Amino acid sequence: MIARNLLIELGVEELPPQSLELLGCSFAESIISSLQAQGFIIDVQATTFKVYASPRRLAVWIPNVVSQAADKSVSRKLMPVTVGLDEKGRPTPPLLKKLASLGAGADAVAELKRVRDGKTDTLFLDTVVTGTKLTDGLQTALDETIGRLPIPKVMTYQLADGWESVNFVRPAHTLVALHGPEIIPVRLLGLDAGRETLGHRFEASQLLIQLQNADSYAQQLLEEGAVIAGFDDRRNEIIQQLDAASKKAGLKLFQDDTLLNEVTALVEWPNVLIGQFDPEFLEVPHECLILTMKANQKYFPLMDANAKLANKFLLVSNIRPADPSLVITGNERVVRSRLADAKFFFDQDRKKSLESRLPGLDQVVYHNKLGTQGDRIQRVRVIARSIALLLGGEALADDAGKATLLSKTDLLTEMVGEFPELQGIMGYYYALHDGHAETIAQAIADHYKPRFSGDSLPRNMVGICVALADKLETLTGLFGIGQVPTGDKDPFALRRHALGVIRILIEKELPLSLDFLLKEARLAFDEKYPETAISPLQFIYDRLAGNLREQGYTPQTIDAVLSQAPAILKDIPKRLEAVRAFEKLPEAPSLAAANKRVHNILEKSTESDAVIHSQINTGLLKEPAETALYDALMQAKPQADSAFESGEYTRSLQSLAALKEPVDTFFDHVMVNTDDAGLRINRLCLLKMMHQAMNRVADLSKLAG
Repeated sequence: MIARNLLIELGVEELPPQSLELLGCSFAESIISSLQAQGFIIDVQATTFKVYASPRRLAVWIPNVVSQAADKSVSRKLMPVTVGLDEKGRPTPPLLKKLASLGAGADAVAELKRVRDGKTDTLFLDTVVTGTKLTDGLQTALDETIGRLPIPKVMTYQLADGWESVNFVRPAHTLVALHGPEIIPVRLLGLDAGRETLGHRFEASQLLIQLQNADSYAQQLLEEGAVIAGFDDRRNEIIQQLDAASKKAGLKLFQDDTLLNEVTALVEWPNVLIGQFDPEFLEVPHECLILTMKANQKYFPLMDANAKLANKFLLVSNIRPADPSLVITGNERVVRSRLADAKFFFDQDRKKSLESRLPGLDQVVYHNKLGTQGDRIQRVRVIARSIALLLGGEALADDAGKATLLSKTDLLTEMVGEFPELQGIMGYYYALHDGHAETIAQAIADHYKPRFSGDSLPRNMVGICVALADKLETLTGLFGIGQVPTGDKDPFALRRHALGVIRILIEKELPLSLDFLLKEARLAFDEKYPETAISPLQFIYDRLAGNLREQGYTPQTIDAVLSQAPAILKDIPKRLEAVRAFEKLPEAPSLAAANKRVHNILEKSTESDAVIHSQINTGLLKEPAETALYDALMQAKPQADSAFESGEYTRSLQSLAALKEPVDTFFDHVMVNTDDAGLRINRLCLLKMMHQAMNRVADLSKLAG
């Protein structure tokens, strides 16, 4: 049993850049996992594995892989003793037949074990199974891996024989399997394993590279094949070259990790070059230019010292010619055409005002059950004005209404038609061009915010009103027609809309009731709203609970606060912190348990709510313990209520800590459900008062174990 390092490489045609890194990791992890499960990898830390992924290869290097797995002792269950042995203890024909199928003879009968298996004595045979050879184990690992790779869509292509077809993400051309210097004879996708791999299409010193052994892979590819095989190594090389080139130009690199990863997946031999374009294109909004360079050409924009777009960019070439001028001029020629298109769209769009585009929204279907974008805008406008009236009066409502009417008009522009990612952004520039106020223009740009996790919120109150209204209308309308997210499916991004509502209400500290907002959204639909509408209220609370868990709050703390369904979401962070502070008090566990007990008593009571809510009769407080609890409650409740009304939730809960001793004494000495109806009702009223006082900030019973 020899332990050597193992290299597996699958050489393919150019892989999809967006999924290359994931494919590389999945390819390596699946092979490693399978070999480990089969016992071929010994005493190896996960950090010592090396994963390689380039546009034309997936590979993994695994240290200390044995040539044959260790033998295993296996205890095989045969049959009940009464079936395998006759009355004299001699083997029966069924037992002998079973032993023969396992490669054992009659002499093995004496070695059989009798084990109690349930109610039956059963015969077991202890055998040693010879360890699997690496060739067989690796073949199994490769077959499993191909079936597990996260490939959304496969290609079907013919093999060299012209008859057999295989399925994979891209046609495969080479397979390398080296155990040290030796080839492991495995087969995958119609390819027999060898030691030949392909270098760079244009820069390699020779087309086919003969790998000496598993350990020489990366070095030989680099020196002979002009390929940086490791994804991270290639990305780091690109980062260094980008930094050096931007500093040489005296400019700052526009950071974009997504673009960096995509470019890393497009090249094997990166070479960063600097290009430029005509300064006249800088008249076009920089968002358009940046998106054009990134999305179409995979260029890295450069910014000047004032964070303004410069007329230079960095490109990552996959070749390193002695004279790169032809590469640079070729890319400059292409980007010039792209930017000219953007400038043309921008110039054409400005010939028509946003207001003039409003009738066109009546021709754009939003949803076949919810009407056109024009219909939708009118609903959003009603909601936005209602919100604005509460937050800033008539003036804010007028601005919110105007911004809402114009918010979707840029969908009809040439620029947004070409680049949908610019919706809202182009509306900002066109609104300014039409002479609208900055606040209106910003609201048009910001009403989609937050677009993603961590995105900024609208910059002004007009934008806040329109953004809230837009999201509430979307949630209410789509829930109303039953378009509720299920599992991973959320085609209308309703989870994102819900989180947007949550973030705006909490982070902007808006004194708006969630119930009120959803009611206003519901009313905006008038009679068109379906009768079977599902309220999105619980959906929003569910999203809020998930968001709070990500922030580090415990499920018990979250449940304690959200079970009260606080309508003013801006208060929730303060309530959560109050509960956290309360949980640290020594009295907290006892009070939480007592609160849970009170909750159960009140829930099981047969008395009506009206009776339990009636006034406490102090003349019926017979026991010293219930009198003491009443007195403590009368002292603590006003303090707790006063703190609650002023928003001091931590002080409100801490005021209740004084109830611990009288509550414990009450339950030790007082029978609540006594036969005397007057006493029973009075004690239930006392518990109800205490329960209400203790649970205004949060349901403390949720904190009990």
